[in-house]
Amino acid sequence: MTEMRRGYLYGLGAYLLWGFFPLYIKLLRPAGPVEILAHRVVWSVLFVALVLAVLRNWSFVLPLLRRPAAVAGVLLAAALIAVNWGTYIYGVNSARVVETSLGYFITPLVVVLLGVTVLGERLRVAQWVALGLGTVAVAVLTYDYGRLPYVALILALSFAAYSLTKKRLALPAAEGMFVESAVLALPAVTYLAWLSWQGTAAFGHVSVTHTTLLVLAGAATAIPLLLFAGAANRLPLTALGILQYIAPILQFAIGVLVFHEPMPPARIGGFALVWCALVLFTFDGLRNARRRRQERARAAATDEPVATTAPH
Repeated sequence: MTEMRRGYLYGLGAYLLWGFFPLYIKLLRPAGPVEILAHRVVWSVLFVALVLAVLRNWSFVLPLLRRPAAVAGVLLAAALIAVNWGTYIYGVNSARVVETSLGYFITPLVVVLLGVTVLGERLRVAQWVALGLGTVAVAVLTYDYGRLPYVALILALSFAAYSLTKKRLALPAAEGMFVESAVLALPAVTYLAWLSWQGTAAFGHVSVTHTTLLVLAGAATAIPLLLFAGAANRLPLTALGILQYIAPILQFAIGVLVFHEPMPPARIGGFALVWCALVLFTFDGLRNARRRRQERARAAATDEPVATTAPH
């Protein structure tokens, strides 16, 4: 199996698990969003530490610590994923599953926007049109909600930035996940200890099933992130963006069909604009990728170099 194909399998597994994750998060109530987040962090550290112990791979720690830029990247990735997790938990448990799906629908567009603003990339006309449609969609949904869809926007911005950071770090999946979770572990443990001292912790006070589900939140969090990290190290961001559609489609279906969240006409119109933008964005990306493959094939056949173009 090629590394590219392995990357696609990892990405598919990650996004399928994330797509069904609202069903799991709902089971963790009555624990509050921050308590759930803290348990996700703590049990994720322990789960990944167990994985590394089985693999007997701790040699990455010292070389990583000798790279200040990599350490800074890990700190940034940890902060971004904490914001993403916390916002997602809040969205699901405040009956905004459909809005969380919107966040992940527009993430590919935000990735492109980051490419322009952070990496200085140039966009094709179709990409600008897709971004324009996405902007109009956010305006329509703002009118429908009576506020900015801030849950969706925070999710999109944080995960797009996390994807970019992970791509630059290029750490192995388990090692990267462990270091990111370890950075968050101390504040998470401190918060859980404070909850216990206050007598307001849900952990251990609801039911055996609820306690078990909170403990298993570590594995439920780590496994898709490990799969995603493995995909991010093997696939270009454009490929990750295409796979990204799997999770929000499932989340949207769960929000509407399982949790019966309302979908008034204006909201449907806003989502329709997002989907049109994504269709255009995906079609343009696939067409451009095919064109570049054809250019490389012609260059290889004639033994001529391919003309360089601006990145996009």
